[in-house]
This record gives sequence, structure tokens and C-alpha cells, in this order.
Amino acid sequence: MKRIFDELSYEASKITTKRYSTSFSLGIRFLNKKLHKPIYAIYGFVRFADEIVDSFHGFDKQYLLDDFKKQTFDAISHGISLNPILHSFQETVNKYQIPHDLIHTFLHSMEMDLNKQVYDRSKYEEYILGSAEVVGLMCLKVFVNGNEDVYNKLKFQAMKLGSAFQKINFLRDLKADYKELGRSYFPNVEMNEFNDQVKKEIEKDIARDFKTGLEGVKKLPKEARFGVYVAYIYYHNLFVKIQNKSATTILNERVRIPNNKKLSLLFYSFIKHNLNWI
Repeated sequence: MKRIFDELSYEASKITTKRYSTSFSLGIRFLNKKLHKPIYAIYGFVRFADEIVDSFHGFDKQYLLDDFKKQTFDAISHGISLNPILHSFQETVNKYQIPHDLIHTFLHSMEMDLNKQVYDRSKYEEYILGSAEVVGLMCLKVFVNGNEDVYNKLKFQAMKLGSAFQKINFLRDLKADYKELGRSYFPNVEMNEFNDQVKKEIEKDIARDFKTGLEGVKKLPKEARFGVYVAYIYYHNLFVKIQNKSATTILNERVRIPNNKKLSLLFYSFIKHNLNWI
């Protein structure tokens, strides 16, 4: 029965999420149960595309990404794919009417990672839009369950929250991106000149995105609010930890939140959310 394949496909997306991101998995657990499958499906899709450009060294990444893109839109068009990750994603896209331009924009940013380049402000914003902001919008489509009015009201805040998360990832992964992959995303910043002042300017930008993003979290439907707030708290604490490190340290080590700290943050989030202190 096809139902078995459908369930297997969502399970593959769930396993992918848990294997690659304990923090994202934690946030999903505290969404309403009916939201779990579609959000796992979105993450699985995003993660596979990201792996092509980040990990598949020695292979023709352009060919793999082009083929992945073709398979994605074939799956959406036909309503099925033998790739379990794409099968669960197409079902989510079709059920929640996720605009195809969001998917195209995301895949464009993944393609930008195929070539080493210096990012100016325009390219930086273009990359953030595709790699993070539209992913937030895909999730928002699921959270509002077809309510276009709510979607349009929260669209800007959702994009800013995704932007904040991505920029924190850039700071957290600075060592790997620059020293291992040869990437530098921050506009007009030479890594050999990366210092505390440059870092503080980047952090001011992230703080502004966070402030706007939190306003959107507060207005999310009840089914989604707590899970997204958990993700917000995790990233905000990671941000504070990064702020307390020097530019030299950030360039030479990956800042992490220990698992025991994640559990205490979960408890903190639960108390603040339930007392309506967010």
C-alpha cells in the first residue's frame, strides 16, 4: 500500500533531521503533533540540498544539484517520488500550497555555494534570502495552515527570524566555512582583518533581526508558537555565547551549546511561554 511508502518517507525526513540537527529536532518536538511531519519534510529537503554543496567533494556538485532540482519539481508536479525525502517534501508543498518561487530561491542560494566568491552587500542579502528567509516562509506556510491573511502579516518577521538564525550559523561556523570550504559570507569583510569591531557590527545586525523575529513568534498560531520559541531561545543563547567570545576565538573554534544546557533552556522556555512572559 502507498500509505506505507508515505509513512516511510516522512520517517526518512525525521531521521535526517535528528541526525543532522539536535537543536532543530528539539524545536519540532514542541510543535503541535500535526505539524511534525511537514516540518521534518522541509528540513530533510533543505538538508539534502545543503549536503550536496557542503559535503560531496570529489563529485560533480553542479550535476548533482541540477538533478536534485529536476527531481524536486518532477516530484511536485507528479505528486510522487521514489526518493523518500523528495516524496515527503512534495506532499508537504502540495498540501500547504508552498509557492514554487520559494523553492527556486532556496536552490539558487545553494548554487551560489558552488563557487568561491567575495560577497558584497547585495550578494549577501541575496544569499540570506534563499538560504534562510524563504525556508522560514516555507515553515510559516505550514504553521498558518492556509490562512493567507496571517501568512502575509507574519511574513516579514518570519524572514527576519530566519535571517538571524542564519547569520548566527555564519559566526558559529566561521572556522569551517573559511578554513575548510574557502567561504566568507559577510559583505566586504576580509577574514585576515576579522576583528572584534567587525564582529560587533555583525552582532548589531543580528540583534535587530532577532528583535523583529521575536515579535512574529509572539503572533504565531498556538500550535506552532512554543516550538518556534524553543528554537528562538536556543539560538539567542548561542548568540550570547558568541558575543562573549573574541573574534580570534570565533575564527578558531566552533561555539556550541552543551546538551545539558539545552535541557535547561527547554525548561526556561516552557516557564516563560506558559506564563506569557515572551
